[in-house]
Formats: sequence, C-alpha cells, structure tokens
Amino acid sequence: MHTTTPVSAECFVSWRSGDITHRDWRHFLKLNLWRDFLPGDLSERMLEQDDALVEVEFAPGDALPPGASAQRRDLSRAAVEEAFQRRRVHGPFGGRFYPRGVLARVSGAGTVYSQELHPFRVLRVGADRVEVDLGHPLGGFALTVGGRISEHLTSKEERGGSCHDIVAELAASGPGMQCPPESDGVDFEQADNFSREDSAADTIFYAQPRMVHHVDDQARQFINRAYRRFIQPGDRVLDLMSSWVSHLEGSAPPSKVTGLGMNRQELKANAQLNEFLVHDLNRDPQLPWGDAEFDVAICTVSVEYLVAPYIVFAEVARVLRPGGRFIVTFSDRWFPPKAIRLWTRLHPFERMGLVLDYFRRSGLFTELGTESWIGWPRPEGDKYYGKLLNSDPVFAVWGVRPRGN
Repeated sequence: MHTTTPVSAECFVSWRSGDITHRDWRHFLKLNLWRDFLPGDLSERMLEQDDALVEVEFAPGDALPPGASAQRRDLSRAAVEEAFQRRRVHGPFGGRFYPRGVLARVSGAGTVYSQELHPFRVLRVGADRVEVDLGHPLGGFALTVGGRISEHLTSKEERGGSCHDIVAELAASGPGMQCPPESDGVDFEQADNFSREDSAADTIFYAQPRMVHHVDDQARQFINRAYRRFIQPGDRVLDLMSSWVSHLEGSAPPSKVTGLGMNRQELKANAQLNEFLVHDLNRDPQLPWGDAEFDVAICTVSVEYLVAPYIVFAEVARVLRPGGRFIVTFSDRWFPPKAIRLWTRLHPFERMGLVLDYFRRSGLFTELGTESWIGWPRPEGDKYYGKLLNSDPVFAVWGVRPRGN
C-alpha cells in the first residue's frame, strides 16, 4: 500500500525538425506520481519544484515506446491505391499521414491490423511503387519532455491500479505530424484541395454580423499567450481576417492595431482596433498597404478559409518590416461550407504542417515554429460544458520576416 500524490499537471514534448521548433502541451487532469511513468527523474523534480517548469532531454527514440524508429516499406502502388479505395480514404499523396489500418491487406506492409489508427507517412509516390514509413512520427527526433504541477489533489491510499506512460500519451495524439519530411515535401496541392462546399461570394456568407466567440474561454487564453510572446510595446499590429475581438488581452500595448475583415459591424464593435478595413482576401489576396508598415501580423481561427493562402502569406511578408512576426492560430471549429476541402481532410497536427507549408513556400519567413495546447478541461459556463469534456484545442504557427531582407 502506498500513499499517492495525485496532481493535475501540464506536460509538453518539444523538438526541432530542421530549422523549425515545435512544442506540444497536454493537460493531465490527474497524474499519480507514484504509479504513472514519467521519464528520468521528472516526477521527483516536479514535486520538488512544485509549479516550476522542469524538463529532461532524450536522444532519438529513447523516450518513445519500442518500435517507434523508422520502419520504411516499399510497396506496390496499385496495391496501396486499391487499399485506399477500399477504405474510402483520399490518397495516397506524398508526405501525408494516414491510419495504419489502411495497409492491413497490402503485401509487404508487415503485420498491420485493419483497426489500427496509429499514423503512417507516405514518403514518396512513384510510377509503380509507394514508399511509406510505419514508424512513429517522432521516432527520429531528439526530444525534450517537461512538465509542471498545476494543482495538488487530495491524497489517498491506493492498492495497485493501472499505470500510464506519460510520454506515450503525449506523443500519441499527433505530435510529429506537423514536421515536413526529409524527402520531397508534402503534396498539398491536389486539384480540389482549395475549393469549398460553398463557392458563392464570401460577402454573402459574412453579410450578417456574428458577435460570438468561436472558441471557449480556455482556448482564448492560449491564443492570448501565443500573441503575448511576440508583441512588443509600441508595435504596429495587423489583425488579419479580424472580427469583433482581437484576442490581445494581456499583450504589451501596441501603438496601433489595424483590422482587416469581412463585416463592418463586427470590426466597428472591436474596441482593440484603432482602424479597420473591409476587404475580401478570397476575392483580392493583395493587401492594401505599402511595404514594411507593420511589426506584427496575427490571424485567429480563420486561416482555413483562404483559397489563395500562398499569395496572402507572401503579401503579409511584404507589409511586415524586417524582423516582423506573423502568428497564425486555429482550433478544430470552423464554418464547414467556407473551409477549404483540404483542411477538412487533414489530421489536426497535419494542419499545422499545412500552415508551415504556407510559410515555407513563400520563401519569405525564417525562425518558424509551432505550438499546441490540448486536453484542458472545458470551462464551466461554456455552452458545451457537460457535453464536451475538453476545451477547444489551440494550434499556433509562426514565422519571422528575415532581418536585412
């Protein structure tokens, strides 16, 4: 019999893919620091330092379950395409992730069961062969694992019980899927990917104001956290695809905030804007400002609606000064008729990979990074409280306009 020390904690895994930094957070409502497995001396250090953030570094593969390293297979393209059609899965496309079970009856894939949901990556699609990697998306990366206690719960006597591997749970929800592959990149540009269910003019859809929050209170706190990291006192901020709120609470006071959005009433109601402009980026992706007019650009829960994102991202780089920052945040809620079809086909962590592709393909950003927050309890008072257990996840992707450029 042991005296347990149950806590609520927020833990993270971080790594680098090439020149891109990544950090993914997950909230654990209850950890048992006697029974659950945290790597190295992380549990002891978390208890000693209480609410301080502590971390442990690991060589590639050391922190993950056995079998996480690369498992490359060279498969018949005809067999893979037949398997995809049989499961009604859109693909295969190079660089993309799919559930392992798709390959259950493909010769050469090894022991794969049809119900497996763990992701595998398509590395290359050739004329006759498809190269895939069945290993864990994080298998080849050196990892830093960390955490901090957010709340001490009531201690109690326990006998036995199940044991959770914290790193396995951190890594199981998608981290690694946002990383670009070492091979030929990701094929995001199939014919209908940037089309939408509702192809009518956006001015029709956004004609009526929507004075509602599109994510819950907890998610908005993480969006604010992402912006606070980059906004400095006196910055000129462009709120791209803005509405009646700009999510800048707690940020250093900017000198000016300019909003660009679709609905005049929403923009007029936004107390954080010093000025605004009604402009449809899907009709005209060119931004109506001169070069280097802003220090920071933000885009909140809207990037999924862009039908010409590569042009828009290049335009954002143009209107940012050298050293200026562009931060994009999104969640898993959107208006289905207006989101591009590709967005709806991607795993949430692959969506970060898509937004990274927008940054990288422009060739106009450096210091790229991603961060995510998932698993926090849904706030009481939220309209979905009692129906949905967790708060809306938040994903952030950012880049910096190179200095001297």
